Amino acid sequence: MAIDGKWEIVINSPMGAQKATLDLKASGAELTGTQSAAQGSGPLENGKVDGDKLTWSAKITSPMPMTLEFAGNVAGDKLSGSVKAGAFGSFPFNGSKIA
Repeated sequence: MAIDGKWEIVINSPMGAQKATLDLKASGAELTGTQSAAQGSGPLENGKVDGDKLTWSAKITSPMPMTLEFAGNVAGDKLSGSVKAGAFGSFPFNGSKIA
């Protein structure tokens, strides 16, 4: 399974569809990379790979500073899962590999 590469995801939040671009690299059970979005960009934290399951955290600055916690599954060139936004709850996300 090829996790490595660039992915575009859409988070379905109460503020509407929030787009982000991920640049992912898996090395054994470790997941590293960056997230770029209008709400904030930076390195992924606590990234883990377990088979087709991925987990990571990413910090955002807008509309307020917080850490988002992602849990997803890769199936071919598709990525889907949920993101926990602190006290605001969890929201679904999905996306596709673009490079």
